[in-house]
Amino acid sequence: MHELTKLIKDDMRPALGVTEPGAIAYAVSKARSYLTGELKEVRLLLNSGMYKNAYTCGIPNSLFFGNEYAAALGAVAGRPEKELESLADVTEEDNAAAEALVKAGRIHVEMSGITSRIFIEAQVKTADGEAMVRIRDSHTNVVRIEANGKTILDREEPQAAEAAEETPLIHNYTLRQIYEYAKTVPAEEISFIKAAYDMNYALFEEGLKNERTTYARHLLKKNGGQILSSDEQKTASLLCNAAIEARVIGLDRPAMSITGSGAHGIIATMPLYGVCKIRGLEDEALYRATALSYLICMYIKEYSGKLSAFCGCGIAAGTGMACALVYLWGGDDQMMAKTINNMASSITGMICHGGNKGCTMKGVVAVDAAFQSAELGMNGIFIDDIHGINGSTPEETMRHMGEIASPGMTGTEKTIVDILQEKGRA
Repeated sequence: MHELTKLIKDDMRPALGVTEPGAIAYAVSKARSYLTGELKEVRLLLNSGMYKNAYTCGIPNSLFFGNEYAAALGAVAGRPEKELESLADVTEEDNAAAEALVKAGRIHVEMSGITSRIFIEAQVKTADGEAMVRIRDSHTNVVRIEANGKTILDREEPQAAEAAEETPLIHNYTLRQIYEYAKTVPAEEISFIKAAYDMNYALFEEGLKNERTTYARHLLKKNGGQILSSDEQKTASLLCNAAIEARVIGLDRPAMSITGSGAHGIIATMPLYGVCKIRGLEDEALYRATALSYLICMYIKEYSGKLSAFCGCGIAAGTGMACALVYLWGGDDQMMAKTINNMASSITGMICHGGNKGCTMKGVVAVDAAFQSAELGMNGIFIDDIHGINGSTPEETMRHMGEIASPGMTGTEKTIVDILQEKGRA
């Protein structure tokens, strides 16, 4: 198996609802699993990205939202063996119990600092004891577990400065090499990508039929009342953003995440599905395009960090999807480089103010930008390297896109959190 295939396969992961509430519930439920007795208190410490992304986010099987309720439901009903789908079995009774915990002041959430490096520390206290679970760097990467004074697990990672010295695998490749991999990797080696479409399409269908969605039905109307019309861009926007809306309001269907995000996974895939169906392309072409889309997304995200102040869904996944459109339309890596320049010069800097219904609108913008950037790039129309943050190579441009987020938007992250907390107090 090619190392890029393994990279994709290891990164694809089902996530129920927005990933951050799922990760919070997972951490709390994991700590709770080491204890017996009546729950007394949950204390949660989160990095700014985690704190922000879950702050106003819908929770699966619940009408509640946000960090406190994600933690409370994790303590009451979380199934840690299901990881990011740990809230799959929440009932009305569980919601009532979680509400009682929050109203009684038993759930405490604090921010550990302004950083794009994922951090969750869940401390749970019951009548019989205490336990702690710590997660770093990815949403399910448990690095330390303590229970009743004993260390159950300890595999803390090196300090950030040491870890930064290691070059991420994807950065060992150029755009041309990623393109060549996508063209030539054995079809059977990437057939597992089908699972992403099975899962994301079911989420799209849930968004289309559920009475709680609004964007989904309007995008269907704009597409002539059809799921697949002759208009590739409108079809792509419908498929993508009905699924995103379903996810962010907490409907009970998982998304296949990439780079730790369900919305990234949706944007990187669903528009491509529409194009392939309209053009009558084989599944093999879809999976090759998706591999390319995923890898470009990963390339940018390794610079920006998993959680930051910019919208990785629109910027990183949108750029990956735009390059994959070029692939499906018969273009080459030089056209993709032009497309990346167009994306870098247009939507880089789009902010992330958490996982919420705003992600749907960002998805609309990302799809529109990707289609325009790819069509223009394929016709030789692009923002020259001399302008703005574009580099002399596509690799440099993608690095600059990521650096805008981290370290570039650290101050923006603080301002966003300040605004959210001000709203919360009001």
